[in-house]
Amino acid sequence: MTNALWQPQAHMPSVLAGDRLMIVSGEGANVTTDDGRVLLDATAGLWHANIGHGRPELAEAAAAQMRTLETYHTFGRIVNDQALALADRLEAMSPIANPKIFFVSGGSDAIDTAAKLSRRYWQHLGQTNKRIIISRQSAYHGLHAFGTSLAGISFNREGYGSESLIPETARVPANDADALAAEIDRLGPDRVAAFFAEPIIGTGGVILPAPGYLQRVEEICHEYDVLFVADEVITGFGRTGAMFATELFDLHPDMVVMAKGITSGYAPLGGLLIAPSVWEPFFDSPDSPIFRHGVTYSGHATACAVAQANLDVIESENLVAHVKELEPELVRAMEQVAKHPSVAEVRTGIGLLAGVNLIPEVSADLITRVCLESGVLLRPLPDNTIQISPPFVIEPGALWRIAGAIAVALDHPELQERSGPGPALDHVDDDA
Repeated sequence: MTNALWQPQAHMPSVLAGDRLMIVSGEGANVTTDDGRVLLDATAGLWHANIGHGRPELAEAAAAQMRTLETYHTFGRIVNDQALALADRLEAMSPIANPKIFFVSGGSDAIDTAAKLSRRYWQHLGQTNKRIIISRQSAYHGLHAFGTSLAGISFNREGYGSESLIPETARVPANDADALAAEIDRLGPDRVAAFFAEPIIGTGGVILPAPGYLQRVEEICHEYDVLFVADEVITGFGRTGAMFATELFDLHPDMVVMAKGITSGYAPLGGLLIAPSVWEPFFDSPDSPIFRHGVTYSGHATACAVAQANLDVIESENLVAHVKELEPELVRAMEQVAKHPSVAEVRTGIGLLAGVNLIPEVSADLITRVCLESGVLLRPLPDNTIQISPPFVIEPGALWRIAGAIAVALDHPELQERSGPGPALDHVDDDA
């Protein structure tokens, strides 16, 4: 009975050989395993548990909605009240003025929607050659067909018989705006539909934007008549200390992709915020075409009710401001880790996000396993980097606990000969 599940992104022979970690409950910034260990969730699951685990308000919102109407589809002329209410709320808080909101079931769905809409938009305007979508090296945009094709993490594109599932995609260096302009010139501006970018690259290694980079690529997109799509699946709803990173960096994208933090993972939901320049051709006349796209659970009533409850918590507890307050504390804690000879770079300084990039001789996977022994649950990322993205409800002392666990792990006996001991943390507080 315990061997039927095929787990995503897993080497199943290793998992079934005993390398499985089973999480059975959670509260606040902690989760509990099936053998009773309480672990500090230093990554908020897959970046999503923003308001923390076990919030009764969200369970009650889901139960109340299910008793009334679990859901009803939103295809064609049919709609449900919860989808309408959430869309209106998101319109009011959107970094895009006067947006339309298109709901789907999660981030990968939302990326596929944004990619299809980018191409459909240009087709409708008669620019039928504009089909290529450019993304960045190290980027992660989910694992549906478009997301897999856009991925800047090469192993996510490998093994399917071609360089890219959808061939009309291209990638450029992560922080080089001139490279984007050069690639558009090489491909031909009349062939490029859109540029997709995470404001802060997450799964690719917590890579912060170079100063002025995002503003410059937005200018390039405008100059070449290319849609600019901001993938805020990770950064949206407070992770950077602003509700959206597009606000933080003063960006004006044509679309914002959202998921994860919209419900803090309590229900699967994603979507797009779409600027008037993109949605108006589909709304402005009786002859406007239908955008023939959607998923069964677009605007799922219970998921939308849960999202409203999640946003209530974020607003009533001032959690976005709390993230901003914790930002310098995380920076201070990680400064000490950065001094360790096994650490190539610590990437932090924006919200509750950090990536500890290790030297090649030291395995990020091994370090996260040693940290688990001390009760801190971390995750290795590509580029030999450790992900840190805790729930917004984490206490300051727990940030130092995360840093302390990493520092101790870096001095694990298996690593001593290769890296030598690093400096001790001068502030370690176990109060999680």
